[in-house]
Amino acid sequence: MGTASGDDDRHVMHQGGGVNLSARRPFSEALRSGLAETFFPDDPFRGFGALPPKERAWGALKYFVPALEWVPQYGIDKFKFDLLAGITIASLAIPQGISYARLANLPPIIGLYSSFVPPLLYAVFGSSNNLAVGTVAAASLLLASIIEDEVSPEDNPELYLHLFYTAAFFTGIFQTALGVFRLGLIVDFLSRSTITGFMGGTAMIIIMQQLKGLLGMKHFTSKTDLISVVGSIFKYRHESAILGVCFILFLFSSKHLKKKMPHLFWVSAIAPFMVVVIGGVFDFLVHGDEHGIPIVGDLKKGINPISISQLRFNGKHVGVVVKAGLLSGILALAEGIAVGRSLAMIKNEQIDGNKEMIAFGMMNIVGSFTSCYLTTGPFSKSAVNFDAGGKTPMSNVVMSVCILLVLLFLAPLFKYTPLVALSSIIVVAMIGLIKVKEFIRLYRVDKFDFCICMVAFVGVVFFTMVIGLSASVGLSVLRALLYVARPATVKLGNITGTEVFRDVKQYPHAKSVPNILVLQLGSPIYFVNAGYLRERILRWVEDEEHICKGHGQDLQCLVLDLGGVTSIDNTGIGMLGEVHKGLDRKGIMIALANPRLQVTEKLVVSGYIKDTIGEESVFLTITDAIASCRYGLRRFRGKEGCSEV
Repeated sequence: MGTASGDDDRHVMHQGGGVNLSARRPFSEALRSGLAETFFPDDPFRGFGALPPKERAWGALKYFVPALEWVPQYGIDKFKFDLLAGITIASLAIPQGISYARLANLPPIIGLYSSFVPPLLYAVFGSSNNLAVGTVAAASLLLASIIEDEVSPEDNPELYLHLFYTAAFFTGIFQTALGVFRLGLIVDFLSRSTITGFMGGTAMIIIMQQLKGLLGMKHFTSKTDLISVVGSIFKYRHESAILGVCFILFLFSSKHLKKKMPHLFWVSAIAPFMVVVIGGVFDFLVHGDEHGIPIVGDLKKGINPISISQLRFNGKHVGVVVKAGLLSGILALAEGIAVGRSLAMIKNEQIDGNKEMIAFGMMNIVGSFTSCYLTTGPFSKSAVNFDAGGKTPMSNVVMSVCILLVLLFLAPLFKYTPLVALSSIIVVAMIGLIKVKEFIRLYRVDKFDFCICMVAFVGVVFFTMVIGLSASVGLSVLRALLYVARPATVKLGNITGTEVFRDVKQYPHAKSVPNILVLQLGSPIYFVNAGYLRERILRWVEDEEHICKGHGQDLQCLVLDLGGVTSIDNTGIGMLGEVHKGLDRKGIMIALANPRLQVTEKLVVSGYIKDTIGEESVFLTITDAIASCRYGLRRFRGKEGCSEV
């Protein structure tokens, strides 16, 4: 009588407070939920459904054009900060624009063009209040290294320039498509370790390349690997100049001043512009070009000419520009979004990565039509914008207006800028990208991440930028696949005096439950890892059986904690069935604890729960599962005793 009452109580407890096995979602709802979690994790359109159609359309328009949100609330109190920030970053944009255009073997004026139109587009479509738009060294060198293999900038400079425009167009199309279709997860394959190593390796190569201008060399290699660059240095070492050393010391002094006195950040910000001005005045006064000091040369006045007719979509060069556009586009997105997010976190702000992709895409599409090459959000310029107190994207508009004035009235004055000044600016900027402390931190924290970083660094330095980037990304993807294919399974023990179960290796004082093995599966169960999990579970069981026999006992029950299993496929369900059959032959019961909705749906529909283990073997918690196993063992032993009598 008592046994029947206990059985009834247990049945009521399981049905009333246990796992809900009847919950099922229609396929359309499950599909919609899965797509929403994949492509709209931030749920940007939440609350739109309750709005009238006009307000819904206006809300959607404001989402894609963020300027419609902040412009109506803009006032003079914010403009005074943006004005100062805009002028400050413009003073940095001028020397950087000219320098990075030279780095890409483009006419210097293209760098100024690329600092005029794209910032205006970003002010309309961008979501970051801190990002300052412009050209970047890494993408400039990457584009040059790819396109130079197809067309020489010396032999056919016009075609070379047109291919840069076309690459920017494909970059823009690619970036816009990623943003519109919410495919930002592609950029996530560029891990922080990959970016750190790639930027460091690229900085090393750029520094070595700039020794040509820094030391006044008239001959140099166009290759980017370390061996070729070092060979050129020794071959032409007799051509040298001391002017570059003076400029570098001046730039380093300004950076040191900023660290010691942060409120004087503006000194460091305008230092590159001062180098350009001082170098130009010096060259003009001493007629440096007549004494072997190379200069920038003529810069014509006027705003960006339309270049849409110069895009090359036919011929044998299309494949190269598509490759250049896609690779540089991914790199530019990774850098720009990472910079925007890091600066936003300091201000406790949020930026939308997909909006940023659309903004970068629009910048590069329109830029390719107006004589610009690839632009993004460089860290150096964005950091200056942040330090200068920029409040909104209006600082980019102010910078653009300053560049416009330079293009209309002052551009010819920069013809006397010595190349050694530009090289000094680039070298000092690149030294900051070689993050030795980050390398050391990676080595201490995660050796595999350190290897990923070093593969990118060494690949860029000793081979090519594409090889370094591809090898590092490939290693990162391999690591991710290994995590999926070889997920962790841990044995859990009970923390004495609680109902908490933890990994016995991490918590040695956690006690195993006699006659019961509790395992935690912490990843989705798919075809790629089902075989491994089956072998691993059975090995855990065998090890536990040996332990139990050493104490004169038998293993009676296996409890699988499925709280960390987010999904399961047909192969995974088959694996659980095979495990059940193997344990059933040994007389070992199996119980499931805390399966998620996505898992229970499939286990119920497949018949695994009803036909294989039974609904009474699925529990809300590990404690419930263990209590049920103990009850079953007592009941089984009671029946054995009755049969013996």
